This record gives sequence, structure tokens and C-alpha cells, in this order.
Amino acid sequence: MDALPLLLLVAGSAAVAGAARRTPVPAPLLLVAVGLAISYLPGVPEYTLDPDVILPLLLPPLLYTAATDSSYLDLRAQMRPVALLSVGYVLFATLVVGWAAYLIVPDMPLTAALVLGAVVAPPDAVAATAVARRVGLPSKVTTILQGESLVNDATAITAYKVALAAAVGEGASWAGGIGEFLLAAVGGIVVGLLLMMPIHWLRTHLKEPLLQNTLSLLIPFVAYGVAEQVHASGVLAVVVVALYLGHRNWQVDFATRLQEEAVWRMVAFVLESAVFALIGLQLPVVLRGLGAYEGARAAWYAVVIFLVVVVTRFVWVYPATFLPRLFSPRIREREPNPTWKAPAIIAWAGMRGVVSLAIAFSIPLTVHGGEPFPQRNMILFLTFTTVIGTLVVQGLSLPPLIRLLKLPGPDAQAETLAEAQAQAQASRAAELRLDQLLADDRNTLPQPLADRLRSVLERRRNAVWERLGAVNPVTGETVDDTYRRLSRDMIGTERAVFVKLRDGRYIDDEMLRTLLRRLDLEEAAAFREG
Repeated sequence: MDALPLLLLVAGSAAVAGAARRTPVPAPLLLVAVGLAISYLPGVPEYTLDPDVILPLLLPPLLYTAATDSSYLDLRAQMRPVALLSVGYVLFATLVVGWAAYLIVPDMPLTAALVLGAVVAPPDAVAATAVARRVGLPSKVTTILQGESLVNDATAITAYKVALAAAVGEGASWAGGIGEFLLAAVGGIVVGLLLMMPIHWLRTHLKEPLLQNTLSLLIPFVAYGVAEQVHASGVLAVVVVALYLGHRNWQVDFATRLQEEAVWRMVAFVLESAVFALIGLQLPVVLRGLGAYEGARAAWYAVVIFLVVVVTRFVWVYPATFLPRLFSPRIREREPNPTWKAPAIIAWAGMRGVVSLAIAFSIPLTVHGGEPFPQRNMILFLTFTTVIGTLVVQGLSLPPLIRLLKLPGPDAQAETLAEAQAQAQASRAAELRLDQLLADDRNTLPQPLADRLRSVLERRRNAVWERLGAVNPVTGETVDDTYRRLSRDMIGTERAVFVKLRDGRYIDDEMLRTLLRRLDLEEAAAFREG
């Protein structure tokens, strides 16, 4: 791809994603819709998904940022439902969708139909979790959806490789397929385990934040590339490394964390925006290859496969939720009795995404004998319509469904109370440590500075409790909100004075940047407390 089309893609998708924040429509859905709308406009360049770009260059950073933002402890607590969805459901969907395609599409061999099944099997939870954040799903449901999305791509890619080997004539037995799946899964986990500790050691021993962040940007590509080099799952390697680093992120210095958060938020925003725009832009490429299947017959196949994909997820999710409780007294004792509502949300949040399209575009043009790959264009078309159908139908209806079922979202009051209690414990420990330090003659401070240290602790401890208090009857603000608003106003005043002094040549630009950074950190600290 030339530089100009790439620049237009990134800039345009970022603009649409930014505009989506001012609308009730989730950004992924608006990006897909805009991509579809402009794909046939005159002068719009043709964007073809290249699997050699999407899988090794876009998938690793998206997986990495999602995994580092996830909770290792929460995922471990939900290991059973996550595993049943990310492995069991993907394999089940591969077989069911493949068998359905074999029955309805004329002249489609079973091996090629199973390739289609593997391609459309993995849901992309980026869109689902984007919706979940806006409408406030229970944390357990969000954890399950995030955990599924971290692992299911590895299952689908491995299943695709096995089905593809059979379709192109390389020969693949059930035993060989299971062996390849286990090798990829175990190998990916082992590679991740081998890399995570040396990478974390390097992160904690590099003292320059810029070097730390350069390393951070390279980590997902290194983990993915090393695993793929030994024919293991690069997806699982990235996830294992990212979960470990995210769990240990507190051991990295504060400057690195501040920069890293900003860098990865920007990277995730740009990549997610671009990949969803790319989905919509594939329409001309997909339709051009349909040939004899254009029209009502192709639309009929698309509707049937879409319905099979949606129904298959319900068929799997409900037994996977309730049957383990039926057979295991330990599960019944440990976990509260689930209602039918949460499984309904999980089943309906099975939207497909760019990984499915990237895998489909990687299907070779010919088999080993030189003949064209059977029904390749139809597989591309059905993949595209399934991705678009799930994003539009399920994506648009998921928020009203969540509101209709009235699932309890996060309890803001309980979360604030837990935060306040945690801060109180930490502040008490810090005060004891401060007393110990000041008792040492080597740490003697003037009383005003010692009092300032204590006042900082007091402010930090009281800030969260104040958010639980009554609001101002005039402004509707809590005491803490008013404090932070006034703090921002005062900092803004100081900032204006510093700029005026720079403009009058009383201080230089380097000193201005130093003073402004100090104010920026104070402002960030004040507003992150809330």
C-alpha cells in the first residue's frame, strides 16, 4: 500500500472514531458503516486486507494491549467459562458452520466448508467490550468476553491450518490435527513462559523511560515472531507475556507507566479504528470475485450461515454455563447460581471481526494439484457477510438488550467505598513509615516540609471518602469535585503566568517546559484521584 492511501486510512478512521464518541453508536459499528459507504465512491483507493500484514503486524499489539489491561486474577477465577468459549466453542462452531455450508452450498467440499467454519468461528470481543464499557456490564461478564477474545484466535487459526491442509491435499488425520493443535497451544504457552521473566527483568532494569517504552512496543512482535518461528501459537505467546507484565506492572517506575499508558492508548485507538474501517472497505474486493453466485442465491447462503453462527453460540453457551454446575457439587458451592440473563448477553455478544477476514484472505488460490481452491470466493463472501451481519445486527441490538434485561452494572458506591478503605490502609502504613524515617537524624526536615508530607497523605486519604459525602446544594458537586475544579483553575492561573514570563524573556523555554510538566503532573494526580 502506498503512503497516501495508508495516511488517508489512518486519518479518516481516527476522525470517524473520534466523532463516534459524540454519538450513541459504538465506534466499531460506525467505522464499518462508513467504510461500506465510501468503498464505492469515485477516487477511493482499493484496500485489500493482507494477512501477512494483519496477523503478524496488527494482531500482536491489539492482543498485547487487551491482555495488559485485563486482570490475571479475574481471568484465573473465570478460567472454566473462558476455556469453554475460547477453545470448546470455537471448535464446535467450526464443525457446525462447516457442516451447514457443506449442505447448502453446491459443489463445496467438506474440507473447504470446514475452512469456512474455522474462519468465522472466533468472535472478536473488541466491539463487544466497547459496547460493554458504555452500558456498564457486570465485571464477570466483561471478564469472560475479554478472556475469550484473548485465546480464541489461537484456537481458530490452528483449526484453520488443519482444515486447510486437508483442503489443499496435504492430508490431515484427526490424530494429526489434534497433535498440531496441542503442539501450537502448548508451544505458544511455553514460549510465553520462557520470555516473560527475562523481558520483565529488562523492563525493571532499564532506567530510561524512552528505552522502556521502545521495548514495550517491541514486546508483542518479539513474542509473536519467536512463537511462530517454532510453529507454536504466536497469539498465546503474546497473551501469556502480556498478562504477566500487566500483573507485574507496579514494579516498573512511575515515569515509564505514565508514558506507556499514553503510548498504548494511542496505538490501540489507531489500530482498532483502522481495522474496523478496513472491514467495510473490503466490499468491492469481495463482491468482484463472486461471479456466478451473485444475486439472491448468494444472499440466501449468507443469511443461512449468519443464522447458523448466531444460533450455534446459544446452543453452546447455555449448556456450557449450566451443565458443569449440574455435575460438580464443588462448582455449585463455590459459585452463585447463575440466571439466564448473563448467558444471553454472552451468547449475543458473538460479533466477528478483522481476524476472520484476514484468515479468509490468506486462503491460497490453488490446491496442490494446481486446480483453483474450491469455492474460495464464496468463502470470502460468506466470511464478509457474517462479519458485517454480526457487527451490525448484534452490535446495534446489544445495548438495548442489556438495558432490557437490566443486568446489574458495577456498583459505583461499593467500588468507591473499597477504594477509600484501601487508600486509608495505605495512608496509615505510609504515615508509620514517615515517622520511622523522620526519627532518623539523617532524614531531618524543617517542620513545614514534614507537615507538607503529612498533609499530602491526609489529602489522599480524605479525597475518596469525600466522594461518598453530600453534594453542594448550589452546584451539585461533592466537596472533592469542588476541590479539584478549584485546583485546576489555580493551576491554570500559574500556567498562564509561566507562559507570560517566558514571553517576556524572564525564563527560557527549557525552564518553561520543566515548570509546566510539574503542573501537569499535579493536575493529573488531582484528577486521577476522582
